[in-house]
Amino acid sequence: MPLIATGLAELRHGRFSFYPAIVGVRHNEWILRRATWTDILVANAKTSEEIWIPRRLVGEVSSIEAPFRIVGLVKVLEYREGMVLPHRRSVIEMPRAVNDFHRSNLRPALYGRPAGVVAIRAESNSDSRFWRVLRGSIATGILACVAVMFVVRDAHLGTRFGWTSATPRLPNFNQWDDYSSVVKKLGNPTSDRWVQSGFGSGGYRRLWFSRKGVTLILAGASPDNAHYAGTLNRDGEIIQSVDASLIHELDSAPVLR
Repeated sequence: MPLIATGLAELRHGRFSFYPAIVGVRHNEWILRRATWTDILVANAKTSEEIWIPRRLVGEVSSIEAPFRIVGLVKVLEYREGMVLPHRRSVIEMPRAVNDFHRSNLRPALYGRPAGVVAIRAESNSDSRFWRVLRGSIATGILACVAVMFVVRDAHLGTRFGWTSATPRLPNFNQWDDYSSVVKKLGNPTSDRWVQSGFGSGGYRRLWFSRKGVTLILAGASPDNAHYAGTLNRDGEIIQSVDASLIHELDSAPVLR
């Protein structure tokens, strides 16, 4: 498949290794399958297992090919449950030496007299029960407030009872639709924003239609020649995408994600 970034062009043919190696994978020999604006898809040369790696974690590529090219990783990654995650080293407590003891153990030897006796009065059962109930009520109130905050945060403005409304019926779009054809079908957007890509030329145009509750993505080299790539709902989920985007003939669904 064609690549978006020129920095990975030399990996199109041949095999390479990651440095540092991915924890949990024994065979550190990979083949580049595919690259998008945000991720790269690599396959293990021995097991043929494919994994996605975020582009922000991929560093520089070595210019030496013998025996394999080296692709640097920004962080140490770990392969776990079918995906790669930043590796976290567990802290192991060192065992205490045999002759190691705290200085507090020396205090009885320094003082010949015994420690003073302090009178301790046990609290009544009624008082302790009252404080337990009070602490339980406060904890329950805090948990209820946190739950309400999460519900209010996830609720959408303008939707009834905080639930997301059904996606409205939209006209059919294809990869040949540009800004003028989209306006003819849906009208003028509430907001129009152009985002430049950080991986070479081009970018995408984000059209937000508040009355429909959808966002249309037009991708291309510039805002004027951008064409339809897909539609997102209020939650940012893909509800429609074209089979092939006009940008490097890549599937538009990974680009939208």
